[in-house]
Amino acid sequence: MADSERIPTVVADDAHIIYKIHQAGSASSSPLASFKRLTTRSKNANIREVHAVKGVSFVAYKGEAIGLIGTNGSGKSTLLRAVAGLLPVSRGAIYAAGQPSLLGVNAALMNELPGDRNVELGCLAMGMTPAEVKARKDDIIEFSGINDKGDFSSLPMRTYSSGMSARLRFSIAAAKKHDVLLIDEALATGDAKFRKRSEQRVRELRAEAGTVFLVSHSEQSIRDTCERCIWLEAGEIRADGPTGDVMKEYEAFSRR
Repeated sequence: MADSERIPTVVADDAHIIYKIHQAGSASSSPLASFKRLTTRSKNANIREVHAVKGVSFVAYKGEAIGLIGTNGSGKSTLLRAVAGLLPVSRGAIYAAGQPSLLGVNAALMNELPGDRNVELGCLAMGMTPAEVKARKDDIIEFSGINDKGDFSSLPMRTYSSGMSARLRFSIAAAKKHDVLLIDEALATGDAKFRKRSEQRVRELRAEAGTVFLVSHSEQSIRDTCERCIWLEAGEIRADGPTGDVMKEYEAFSRR
């Protein structure tokens, strides 16, 4: 299908993301020093700028699953957070259809509440009706596999392993159709059986005309679920195209 016939869901237009890191503990952070900088328009030497994403441009379309690859610190997770609207873009712009949903291993759930109650709250927060939550809750818990070795769904989340928590987060997020779903390393947790279920669910989300972005260090997960791949390195796009072609370039770079 020609690009003109496809429906864009995310557009990044020369997007730059710059972090400002404040280093405390010197006289230059005093109120007097701050006042002097304000009147002289000078910069604070204790503020360090990190240019995490540098002039990134791409268009994502409905029905695509796009893998984001790159070495550690290349800007993949930062870019996802910006697409989700959780980080501001310093220059350029990122436009998204609807409200993109970011699913990551650090997505917040309430540790003192049991898993089944977190399922209910998570689904309600995504906009499901109480009747829809009641109808889907058991399937979500079964999909997550947290009860495979006992009745863990009735136990507080703080008793879960990191893998169990991540599987439950993915299961909650994947229970709803999303215009744009952003997955950050969530498929790297769990056993092979759960990864297979997760990858199948990603394919179903794509078939429902959603767009899925996947950040993963598992090359196999990228190959199995994404037909397109964007390679980020040092905050810049090194390649964007069919997964097989981009992965071949990235593997050659990694071996050097």
